[in-house]
Amino acid sequence: MQVALVTVGDELLAGDTVNTNASWLAARLAERGVSVRRVLVVPDERAAIAEQVRAYSDAYDAVVVTGGLGGTPDDVTMAAVAQAFDRELAVDDLALADVEETLAAIAGDYPDLDVDAEAEATIPAGSRPLLNRGGLAPGCVIENVYVLPGIPAEMKTMFEGIEDEFEGASVSEYLYTEKPEANLVEALTDAGAQFDVTVGCYPDREAGHNRLKVTGDDPEQVDAAAAWLADAVDADPDPPAETE
Repeated sequence: MQVALVTVGDELLAGDTVNTNASWLAARLAERGVSVRRVLVVPDERAAIAEQVRAYSDAYDAVVVTGGLGGTPDDVTMAAVAQAFDRELAVDDLALADVEETLAAIAGDYPDLDVDAEAEATIPAGSRPLLNRGGLAPGCVIENVYVLPGIPAEMKTMFEGIEDEFEGASVSEYLYTEKPEANLVEALTDAGAQFDVTVGCYPDREAGHNRLKVTGDDPEQVDAAAAWLADAVDADPDPPAETE
């Protein structure tokens, strides 16, 4: 399964907010064998969001969109996703009931809260609502696009409710070596040529070693490539012990 991640927000592009949603989602999807093929940040602009969502929906098995849900002027994601699929926006009855229930539950703590419940519960017509158990604004699923909140805690809670819908065959093994990266080029190239895998090298200057990652859809090929590489560059599946 190949997935694209689209994170929405001017604050991400300005560096005001660190894009932890993308890294968290990529890691969780990788744990499920899913291959994340694109991670994109787009501004709070309806046309830009719609264009990328439509393109990625055609190109990948699924698209996960985070951010831009709610009632402020910069929350345009739902309208953009509706535009991407030529849908109208509509109040969803299930989402509305959940929003009203949440508002009633917090009324005592926020007596002056002024929220348009119907606006909050508006999603693309015909989409499947994703109730927000950690907040207020719902997400949705429309065709192969999953729309989640941008607030990390809400995003994580909502994703955990749908993560079983993401399954893939990709597996990875890691190796560690203290050999300089330049001395690994030939072996890494040969491993990629001999086996049906991809091989990456990720230096860790502070730890003083290189982390090698072998990835593929065939566990036997990954095992064989990792074993061959371990012998070729004197690498180990455990990181070298730190020395003082």
